[in-house]
Amino acid sequence: MQAKPKLGQNFLADAQAVERIALALGEVSDRTVVEIGPGRGAMTGALVSRSAHVVAIELDRELAAALRNRFAPEKLTVVEQDVLDFDFAAASAATGAKLRVAGNLPYYITSPILLKLAASHEALETAVLMVQREVADRVTAAPGSRDYGVLSVTAQMFGAVEPLFTLPPTAFSPPPEVHSTVFRWRFAPRFAELGVPQASFLSLVRQAFAQKRKTLANNLRAAGVAPDAAAQAMADAGVDSRVRAEGLAIESLALLWHRLSALRALPSSGIHAASTDPVR
Repeated sequence: MQAKPKLGQNFLADAQAVERIALALGEVSDRTVVEIGPGRGAMTGALVSRSAHVVAIELDRELAAALRNRFAPEKLTVVEQDVLDFDFAAASAATGAKLRVAGNLPYYITSPILLKLAASHEALETAVLMVQREVADRVTAAPGSRDYGVLSVTAQMFGAVEPLFTLPPTAFSPPPEVHSTVFRWRFAPRFAELGVPQASFLSLVRQAFAQKRKTLANNLRAAGVAPDAAAQAMADAGVDSRVRAEGLAIESLALLWHRLSALRALPSSGIHAASTDPVR
């Protein structure tokens, strides 16, 4: 069955990588695993053999039919649907436990899928995902690195992330033009721990990173924060006035949110709407 480029289909063809991904999910013999984009079923077979049940979300009608023919229905449920429309909460409720997720994410909708998983965090325990290496570098980046930005903070606010391994284009059929990295995401949101509301805090993060070459102070001013309020909040949070947002750990960003909130100087969430794409 030929790949369909418009669906971002680059099928994993490395058996060793398949085993490593399955093992990275941990013990799943009594768990339901959701697989995003099973394709020809290379990873599906390994998941079916290890888990109590697999729910495979596949948009391609031909591939979905082939999966149904290949695996027993008591071990595999194929959902012919866009993953962005899939109800993870309902699937979790049906099993009575949080879900584990695996998938080789299509490059062209990686960011929306990551946001979908973040929004569904209450239904999820762990995800082992393969994405373009550049995206994985951003998801797992530490403060102070050039890859650290909105995507890093957003993902890490929903749980710890760790890179596992990287694969060359030759591990896929057809081979993509980029390397791919597998990372693990353990869902444990930090909003309550840090005392920040999700929407308001992530809005501040987007504004703080709006122009990465500008200092944090300049980005805050561009977002509508008065210069004196920005300076006061940064001083109260122990943040250097010359720092860029990429130099701040999540804890420091949360403290800055608290200081701006205390000064009633939080920027409007409507400003910099064009910079809300977390892959930036």
